[in-house]
Amino acid sequence: MQYVIGRTSRLGNRSVNQDRVSVLERENTVLLVVGDGLGGKSGGELAAQTLITTMANGFKTSRLPIPDPKALLTGLLHKAHFNVIEAGRLQTPPVNPGTTAVVCLIQEGVATWAHVGDSRLYLFRGGVPIYRTRDHSVVESMYEKGQISMHKRGTHPMKNYMTRCIGFTDTVPEVSVSNDIHLLPGDIMLLCTDGLWEPLDDMLLGSMLIEGKLSDALNKTAECAEQKSYPNSDNISAAALQILSLQLVAKAINEPIEKQVARADPVQNAIDIIEETIKLYENEMK
Repeated sequence: MQYVIGRTSRLGNRSVNQDRVSVLERENTVLLVVGDGLGGKSGGELAAQTLITTMANGFKTSRLPIPDPKALLTGLLHKAHFNVIEAGRLQTPPVNPGTTAVVCLIQEGVATWAHVGDSRLYLFRGGVPIYRTRDHSVVESMYEKGQISMHKRGTHPMKNYMTRCIGFTDTVPEVSVSNDIHLLPGDIMLLCTDGLWEPLDDMLLGSMLIEGKLSDALNKTAECAEQKSYPNSDNISAAALQILSLQLVAKAINEPIEKQVARADPVQNAIDIIEETIKLYENEMK
């Protein structure tokens, strides 16, 4: 498996950066981790850093290849939850910190991800967003129930209220975890905090990330998000990985990914990619 990585973290119009980003690599296995310390709570950066440290320690001591990625990610996020609570109790005076978490393990061309809170994971194919995680937030729950429109999500007074997080309460959060997803050359996995995704729609994110070198494209995307949300831009952090080649050829798609990306009509290109992806992953994304 050959890949390239990009990462970025910007302060925005904030006095402190409570985001944390980590990319860990071992024997052609990659773990991406992004955490966003809860704003308005003491120790948000402590919580996000504790998340990073817990995931790193667990990954470094795991046997590779990891036999059960779903169990590993869930277990490490639960461990991070208790570590965050303990780290807060050890402060003087004690604090009650919390953080979002989104993590993705990629090994042998297969991705597995898990998240708690409203930091997101996207899977882009040919610049098209074919998957994103569902936020654990009050406004996302209201939107899914039809109580508010899509356009009102960004301006709702409770948009920053999480329904799940790492730390903050003694209740162990339910972790949302994906099935194992087989990737294709050209696929981009993006993990990011709300400072990046909130000002930019999903299609714009995908189109910007495929323009040039991934690390440069990610920095330009973060700069665009900061400009669009100025003068109230949040911390903006992200990690991205793009698959360049795989040792094993993915089955169930007869047309090479290069031809999919190169189709002349961008609208038809997007439709075709989505339809082909639904067929390929119909049993994996349920």
